[in-house]
This record gives sequence, C-alpha cells and structure tokens, in this order.
Amino acid sequence: MTDPIGYGLVDSLARPGGNITGVALAVGEGFSGKWVELLKETVPKVARMAVLRNPTHPVGEVFLRETQAAGRALGVRLDFFEARDRSQLDSVLSRMEKERAAALIVTPDPLFGSQRSRIVDFVGRRRLPSMFFYKEFVDAGGLMSYGPSFPDSYRRAATYVDRILKGAKPADLPVEQPTKFELVINLKAAKQIGLTIPPNVLARADRVIR
Repeated sequence: MTDPIGYGLVDSLARPGGNITGVALAVGEGFSGKWVELLKETVPKVARMAVLRNPTHPVGEVFLRETQAAGRALGVRLDFFEARDRSQLDSVLSRMEKERAAALIVTPDPLFGSQRSRIVDFVGRRRLPSMFFYKEFVDAGGLMSYGPSFPDSYRRAATYVDRILKGAKPADLPVEQPTKFELVINLKAAKQIGLTIPPNVLARADRVIR
C-alpha cells in the first residue's frame, strides 16, 4: 500500500512498533508532480488536464497538493474530479466527457484499479492522453504510467521474510520506501489517439509497448 502510517498499520516507517513491516509503496515529496510534468512533456500543447482522485485516500491530500503545484509551475489548469465509489465514478466520467477534458491523470486508489477496464475504455474512446500510477493500466491499453517498480519491491520484501524467519522482530525492521521507479509507455495507445511520443520522453521509458 502507499501509506501504512495513514492506514494505521505502523507507528512510523523508521520504527513500525508492532507486528507489521515490509516495503511500502509510499512515494517521496514531489513525486505526484511527475505525472503532470511527464504528461505535459508528452503533449506540450495541452493547457488543461483532468485529475481523477478519491478524496478518502490516505495520501490523497498529498497527491492534490503536489499536482496543483506542478500545474501552476507549468501553466497547466488542473480540474479535479472526485469519486469515492463505483456509482460516483460513473457520474464523474460522464461529467468529464461533457467538460471535454484534454488529458487525464488517474491517481492511485483500489477503486480505480478495480475499474481499470472501464477507465481505459473511456480514455480510448475519448482519445485522451492519460497518465497512471500502475503499469497494469498501460498493459490494458492506457497511454503511460509512472510509479514504483512492483517487481523490485517484491524482491526486497523477500529479504524481510528471510530476516523474520531468522528471528528478527517486525517492530525493529524499518519499513522501506521505493527506490526504483518505472516509466511505461504504450505506443499502440498513442497511435490509437493520434499522438506521437516525443523522442526525449520515449528515451526515458523503462518499458515500451509496441
């Protein structure tokens, strides 16, 4: 999860204090702004982006604050659309379509992950350049994602299993944060919406779907 402190599972990352530890997906300061920056680099002429968020997410206010700051710095207007459950997501996507959003950022949330196919279908039908946190959205047909490397986190989690089996106490093992991040780009999706990915962005991709 992105925020074990926000969910009340640990007292702090440095000293978990209970029976839970491991590798969190919490991201450092300024991370959320990268979604705006990368999408702006990919579509330089875009002046308005929609941001889909769940205000109840423990790190939701961080996502909000950092994307707003990036938008101001780049001269991009950000319109925030909030959904707490599936029924609200239906109405939000409909409103987003009526307001003719020019690009879309989908912030991390289990709700959006469970509705991945619907959201990817929406951006494809509306021909929207899109940015996601999870690469699974890009595998499903979304344009691009930027977030922690899950395989790297899984490998690092195995070291915790080893240490605990050898007698270490979870309360004494600091929760680690991501150290490796991945940019994934789907060129098929880009072609579908009539977008050419700039070479400088493409060169930074860790994985390209052709």
